Amino acid sequence: MTSALGFTNTCSVLDHERQQWTFRKALYRSTFLPDRYAFRCLPRWTVPVQERSSSVMQSYASWNMIKENSIKKDAQNKAKQVNQEPLKGNISYQTPTRNRSAALVGSQPGAPDWSKRAAARSMLRAMQFKDEDFNKPIITIASTFTNATPCNAHMDRLGDKLLATVESLGAKGFIFGTPVISDGETMGTSGMRYSLVSRDLIADCIECMHEGYLADGMLTLGGCDKSIPGALMPILRTNAYGVFLYGGSIQPGKLNGENLTVISTFEAIGSYSSGKIDEQQLKRIEEHACPGPGSCGGMYTANTMASVIEAMGLSVPYSASHTAMTEDNHLSHEKLKDCEESVKALFTCMQNNIRARDICTKEAFENGITVMMALGGSTNGVLHLLALAHEAQVDLDIEDFNRIGERVPLLGDFKPSGRYVMADLDKIGGIPMVMKYLWKHGLIHGDCMTVTGKTVKELLANAPDLPQVESPRVIVPIEKALAPAGSHIIIMRGNLAPEGAVIKLSGKELAIHRGPARVFNSEEEALDAILSGNIVKNDVVVIRYEGPKGGPGMREMLSPSSAIMGSGLGKDVALITDGRFSGGTHGIMVGHVTPEAAVGGPIALVEEGDIICLEPRKKLMTLEVDERELERRRKQWKPMNKCPPQGLLKKYAKTVSSASKGAITDA
Repeated sequence: MTSALGFTNTCSVLDHERQQWTFRKALYRSTFLPDRYAFRCLPRWTVPVQERSSSVMQSYASWNMIKENSIKKDAQNKAKQVNQEPLKGNISYQTPTRNRSAALVGSQPGAPDWSKRAAARSMLRAMQFKDEDFNKPIITIASTFTNATPCNAHMDRLGDKLLATVESLGAKGFIFGTPVISDGETMGTSGMRYSLVSRDLIADCIECMHEGYLADGMLTLGGCDKSIPGALMPILRTNAYGVFLYGGSIQPGKLNGENLTVISTFEAIGSYSSGKIDEQQLKRIEEHACPGPGSCGGMYTANTMASVIEAMGLSVPYSASHTAMTEDNHLSHEKLKDCEESVKALFTCMQNNIRARDICTKEAFENGITVMMALGGSTNGVLHLLALAHEAQVDLDIEDFNRIGERVPLLGDFKPSGRYVMADLDKIGGIPMVMKYLWKHGLIHGDCMTVTGKTVKELLANAPDLPQVESPRVIVPIEKALAPAGSHIIIMRGNLAPEGAVIKLSGKELAIHRGPARVFNSEEEALDAILSGNIVKNDVVVIRYEGPKGGPGMREMLSPSSAIMGSGLGKDVALITDGRFSGGTHGIMVGHVTPEAAVGGPIALVEEGDIICLEPRKKLMTLEVDERELERRRKQWKPMNKCPPQGLLKKYAKTVSSASKGAITDA
């Protein structure tokens, strides 16, 4: 019997009690969860298929029969969280063979290298290794746990689940942590300079552990924004056998019957400063916006990148939309199941020699961009996909985003510009449902391989269809698109951004915005001006020296952009910067202006009152100053005299590339 993910049950004999327990669990999932889960509820005593791809899918019919025969008995177990228990029992399982770790512990007793590796084995025996363990493959597990942010606060439990599954299925796991910087918490502070820096630092840390211990396979967890691309980059960099798992979205906060996210709090700050709400209202929003662990709930950077990675095939199906917690704030049954499926997917890759770059081809990247555009994803997706393509040695250019975007309409009605959150998408079919709809309309490459050992089109065969009648309408059909193709993320150029800049329209009707420049050399200066009421209709706020080198660190401008929105100026004031924007940003916001000010880019030459014209439909941004005057300013320009960075930021500023190349540090 083969599951929809391509795993074959090889347990020839199971005792009656364990068999009943397993099928009660499956019945619970298919009875009390939406029907789309039924085909994924197979026993977890399973092993990877031996063939690279299989088209055999588990039918719904058998599950319906089980329901009819057992529903009364299993209804009593509705509330059980059975998936929190580790795998147990004698498992008939074909474990993948070692690939590299023999060099660490020795190949086998009696071999020439065996005695030489005795000291290494001695140390591992202190970590509970037994004789039989030295012949098992070693899997590195990057948990990215920290109690500093809700996005990653549950990663220790997910990491433990991955470790238990790895070891129950015949391998050995080495688990470790990485740095994690919360964008939401550090926003508007000097600490935000370390956010994008942490992406590459996370990647380096994971590479260091995986290569240092000569591991055979890699499992990585990500939650907060930069931990997601940071956890995937080393898999691609080393062309490993690897699987990424998203920790899951937070449940929406609730206040007066409305859904809240952390962006609600950021925008409430602007509303408070403009007198639209009082301090007590601000405090109530603050208290209710984030109910528990999980990444920020809208189509912000974390959910954007999780969706993109699943679309590219490096995560197991449905894992991007599964929430971290249940509505009553317990660890999600579905997310624990994702841990098991991720381990089995990894072993499928190891057994069938499916490496990361076999999956992440140019076509896979195009699938990821297509899904990002359809869902209304974050501008940070541009930056991270360019970095991931560099690691995968895929020729992806910033103009590819325009090329793909011009054929993909906006279908997702998600916050920050829309109404819904990731938990709403999960209820109607998740990313596979979206991909199946796009595939049927010729927008998805179906022949791309995935970590399950199946192609995209094979996986989508059993994915749910877009609901014909849906309330709420989280994903709309193409004929009712929220905006036509080419109306979401646009790469702009012009004399102000010769290497490109990024604007997120999300369907906003903006033919032109023309106004005087209000120039600030830091985020803090701009925020003070906005909150003081010194920014007025038609202004173009210019925040510079916030790029990768100039910050250093390319901070996100969520605080000033949210202040503009909260002050009621979102349709009348533009903001352009060589820094970044949060996935929660919306309005007339242009980021990633390149070349950046710190290297003498044109944004460094803008003066107070200069007229700037933005024409998104023409993909053009223009500084209305003649070339002779710009040349005069260019000759007089000197680098800004900032306090020189120290330590990590100093290293970063020296090595980081332009944002138009992904702000990578190993170019």
